[in-house]
Amino acid sequence: MWGLGLEEYEKIWGLSYGRVKPDVVAYGREIMGSKISTGCKSLSGTSVASPVVAGVVCLLASIIPENKRKEILNPASMKQALVEGAAKLAGPNMYEQGAGRVDLLESYDILKSYQPRASIFPSVLDYTDCPYSWPFCRQPLYAGAMPVIFNATVLNGMGVIGYVQSPPTWHPSNEEGNLLSIRFTYSEIIWPWTGYLALHMQIKEEGAHFSGVIEGNVTVKVYSPPAQGERAARSSTCILKLILNVVPTPPRSKRVLWDQFHSIKYPPGYIPRDSLDVRNDILDWHGDHLHTNFHIMFNMLRDAGYYIETLGSPLTCFDASQYGTLLMVDLEDEYFQEEIEKLWDDVINTGLGLAVFAEWYNVDTMVKMRFFDDNTRSWWTPVTGGANIPALNDLLAPFGIAFGDKILNGDFSIDDEQSRYASGTDIVRFPRGGYVHSFPFLDSSESGATQNLLLNSGMNKADSPILGLLEVGEGRVAVYGDSNCLDSSHMVTNCYRLLRKILDFTGSNIKDPVLFSKSVKQDTPLCEDDNHLSSRRTDVNFSVYSAVIGKELICQSDSRFEVWGTKGYSLHIRGRNRKLPGYHVFDLGRGLNSSGDTTKSRRPKFIEKNKGDSFGNRYLGELDMPVLVASQWLVPVVVAITGIVLLSIWRVRQKRRRRRRSGSGRPANL
Repeated sequence: MWGLGLEEYEKIWGLSYGRVKPDVVAYGREIMGSKISTGCKSLSGTSVASPVVAGVVCLLASIIPENKRKEILNPASMKQALVEGAAKLAGPNMYEQGAGRVDLLESYDILKSYQPRASIFPSVLDYTDCPYSWPFCRQPLYAGAMPVIFNATVLNGMGVIGYVQSPPTWHPSNEEGNLLSIRFTYSEIIWPWTGYLALHMQIKEEGAHFSGVIEGNVTVKVYSPPAQGERAARSSTCILKLILNVVPTPPRSKRVLWDQFHSIKYPPGYIPRDSLDVRNDILDWHGDHLHTNFHIMFNMLRDAGYYIETLGSPLTCFDASQYGTLLMVDLEDEYFQEEIEKLWDDVINTGLGLAVFAEWYNVDTMVKMRFFDDNTRSWWTPVTGGANIPALNDLLAPFGIAFGDKILNGDFSIDDEQSRYASGTDIVRFPRGGYVHSFPFLDSSESGATQNLLLNSGMNKADSPILGLLEVGEGRVAVYGDSNCLDSSHMVTNCYRLLRKILDFTGSNIKDPVLFSKSVKQDTPLCEDDNHLSSRRTDVNFSVYSAVIGKELICQSDSRFEVWGTKGYSLHIRGRNRKLPGYHVFDLGRGLNSSGDTTKSRRPKFIEKNKGDSFGNRYLGELDMPVLVASQWLVPVVVAITGIVLLSIWRVRQKRRRRRRSGSGRPANL
């Protein structure tokens, strides 16, 4: 077993990964060392691996002659020797081992003949190298997908400060390589010793049917000021080799979009654990990402033929017509009003499937979870529950769906699959005509536990709705009250089989006979009064942790709209609104009436025709011809048209003046 060396992992978020960490690994299992008193003892872990690497660094530094140490030895050159000399291990991926196991002799050979230079780590991104290049090697690129972002580190052994001479360039090895579009973000100034290079990779639309491997190199030229005694600047060319698998664009039904934007990043505040049965891990710090605590689910979906893309931007930043299902799991953040409006329209009119896995939310329980932190000398209180149920209820309100504030626990079975409901919530609103599954559970919330104790010391179980499935408009919605069965960090039992059935329904409208049996169809809607729905905490300044509250609605660099330059446009074609970022919905089509039915309804009150929105755009109403509105072009276009009109009027008047003068016998040029 190998312990981590040098540095720990950086947070993985969206597809904007932190640079590959750790850099190297070293022996960290049952390493013998001396006791404080006498004798020896064995130790394991990062605390053991780090001193091993420190010892390797000291030995490497000792081989450099003293008169050359200032010229050669620096943090970047030492890191280059370590990562380039490391031996790659067969099992772990790049985010588990970095460059591999530290190799003293290989690093020695590199350092003894070292010439100051810049380099990129890792120097190769190979989609064919599994499992080392996981998760990249698990899902190929294809046209129309969200950008895949890979972050590399630039190591500058030429000096403490360096500069990128010109923008990075992509050099494909063959003609097919021109199908790859790469947008770069990078450190223009490399200081101290290191910088970053991020690749935002997409396949162009003309590659929608291409299948094969794209190869080529990304090059970056770096220079540093001359060293003492030198006249010319030091320069070096860094090379990153790419080997990428590409497949034809998958069918819509197999494309799943994972909402990462509304999952609050750790650790801005106290986000409590999802399973309250786990007592020794009070913070939800695992990242809630496809490639961290949901990595087993990610692999399962890939094995089942699904393609999963990550959205790190608001819900206004994707084209719903491209995806079968939007998958929202264990989300803690709020939602922009524009997101709520667009999601409704995406489901009703565009046929998007929506699958929501919620978590517990109970204010009384959150208050009980308050604790005093000795490190910060302050009281910590949860800013939300396992999920932000009040926000989810706002998002699902147009569909007539809402979650409650119970904390349910118990075993149950669906289609002969034994499952465990671990600190999940219940469904308290659901429209008539939907399918709702209920099971007997214990309510362990503060209020629920008190009521059960008063009624019966044996804690009676009561039937609670936990799974709902609904066809609405052209789309489909599925909601489930617990995400523990998808989260590998504290999973009791998995519900991958149920997830596949849900995705079959939301993406392809394939109905499992058990999930859609007549016995669970709702003849009357589930209704809960507004006053009994979960409420937000008033004693927490949620804007400190939120990417929504008090923030601007913009598309990040992981959105296709940002990359392809379509941010801020709204295309309205024949009464159907193709929504692009920053725009309200023109017409929400069908809604839910007071009886819980899906039916034709009037446009919701929050849509005001011909009124400006927060982006300064004006609605054009129902038009028969395609209209392209671009707020950032509006002012210059109006100015240009006004100028042309005024110039035309001036020219007409000049011609008339010349005619009158010619008719009166005076020279026309007077």
